Amino acid sequence: MSPHQPASQAHPYQDPARTIDERVKDLLGRMTLQEKAGQLFHTMVTIGPDGTLVEDPAQAPGGATAPHMVTAQHMTHFNVLGAAGPREMALWHNRLQESAAATRLGIPVTLSTDPRHAFTDNPGTAMMAGPFSQWPETLGLAALADADLVRHFADTVRREYLAVGLRVALHPQIDLATEPRWSRIPGTFGEDADLTSSLVAAYISGLHGPDGVLGTDSVAAMVKHFPGAGPQKDGEDPHFAYGREQVYPGGYFDYHLQPFKAAIAAGATQMMPYYGMPVGTEHEEVGFGFNKGIITGLLREELGFTGIVVADWGLITESDIMGEKHPARAWGVEHLEPAERLLKALHAGVDQFGGENCPDLLVDLVRSGRLDESRVDASVARLLTEKFRLGLFDNRRYVDPDQAEHTVGRADFRTAGALAQRRSATLLKNTARAETPLLPLTGRPRLYVENLQPDVAADYADITTDPADADLAVLRLNTPFEPRPGLFESFFHAGRLDFPEDDLKKILNLLDTVPTIVVLHIERPAVIPEIAERCAALLATYGASDEAVLDVLFGRTHPEGRLPFQLPPSMDEVERGRPDVPQESATPLYPFGHGLSLRPTTS
Repeated sequence: MSPHQPASQAHPYQDPARTIDERVKDLLGRMTLQEKAGQLFHTMVTIGPDGTLVEDPAQAPGGATAPHMVTAQHMTHFNVLGAAGPREMALWHNRLQESAAATRLGIPVTLSTDPRHAFTDNPGTAMMAGPFSQWPETLGLAALADADLVRHFADTVRREYLAVGLRVALHPQIDLATEPRWSRIPGTFGEDADLTSSLVAAYISGLHGPDGVLGTDSVAAMVKHFPGAGPQKDGEDPHFAYGREQVYPGGYFDYHLQPFKAAIAAGATQMMPYYGMPVGTEHEEVGFGFNKGIITGLLREELGFTGIVVADWGLITESDIMGEKHPARAWGVEHLEPAERLLKALHAGVDQFGGENCPDLLVDLVRSGRLDESRVDASVARLLTEKFRLGLFDNRRYVDPDQAEHTVGRADFRTAGALAQRRSATLLKNTARAETPLLPLTGRPRLYVENLQPDVAADYADITTDPADADLAVLRLNTPFEPRPGLFESFFHAGRLDFPEDDLKKILNLLDTVPTIVVLHIERPAVIPEIAERCAALLATYGASDEAVLDVLFGRTHPEGRLPFQLPPSMDEVERGRPDVPQESATPLYPFGHGLSLRPTTS
């Protein structure tokens, strides 16, 4: 029999004619404790060369290869790191599924991924698009406030993920960007709860497919980070111990909850609590993944969520990330041993543990009488139900490598992403010359460029290397941040939002030398009052190629974006702000929703 043919239907759980509940009940009754325990762990795997399975533990994240975890630890949920060509990804996926099909019960693998359709390159949060179509970050989608576009984007993600066997999106991230210094803002829809709520519903609908209901042609959305991870004390991120506190001095806890209510109403089936611990609220001051009042009391009982709760990565044991040792993110329960942390999280209501592969701890808890096996059964049933709904036991176990090559990065997908990059650009300032705005540019001006490829710009203008010899300059800048010492930390852009004095002096010198168009990649609300005052024009982008930027500046496409958050007037105001309060500045440099148009007006 071909390895891609379904196994004979010897048991009820293998019979697609039966209901999902019947199949889950039958399969669960056949599982050993060890096989059940393996389902509750969801860790990282990498793709081997040419789509092979990594067999060498030294080359595997955490030292555990996927074949070992499937066959020896009975694990069937994995988070795919890195990328390869679509054919290689598909071949690797099929080989892993063959490994799972050869086990006693043949439970198929479910593969998940962080976002991989934009420009962010952070091993802890998102990957550069690579072979996939490239769109602006979700901030750019928010800048357009277009639910239909978000649904189309998510549907494109669905098609490309399905082609290579990715069935769970570790997104959307619907935290509200109310603390401007927080490093995770690029993955959000900005600071407004109403806007985020409308867009998350469209996002989930697109991932689910044409009928909006999770099924065999769907990608499941793991919505994060419940109950809203934006209000981080001092803007620090709880990936790291110094950022573990989440605070609500403005009393806006319920405001941050609003998008999650919308996600549940839209049919979200998986939810991820964040690492942070609530401080100064009615809830226990422990990380949300250990917090029974948050998971069971609020999410399940009050909001009625019946799906899967997956703890964020690395709550139970310490981890090795990029050669660095990082402690377990067990904030508030650091004093507990790993087994006690596991037990507390299970009692809180967690179904699955991200970034962990320690099923033996769970087995020991049951065998020692500290955990009832029925508690394990409840989570396994939820996890198996999702696999059946996604069709993984039936026609969706394997993918076609030829179809993967045809689908991933398809021309129409790339065209749609490129157009979204251009449309999402937000024109903040456009200086008038004798009542005529500077933009769009016309003709072939003599142009000086920085942080923009001169050979690309040469298709639009005559390029000079001397700003004093230029008619205009185009300066691309990134939002400032404070570099952090750790290698993993360095990917999280946090801290101050203004340019250091020496860097600012250099920027302003150029602005004073030649009329300059500043193009600012906004991943957080930058503090740029001097730049905004002295530049000739100011364009915000949220992930855009040089071609996309120049097309906007030269009027080949029109910027339609509006700011998804305020730009603060000073760092002093940022530091005095309350992390949970949206649109707090009474005098922002640019307000939420600001954006100018280049389209001609009609009377």
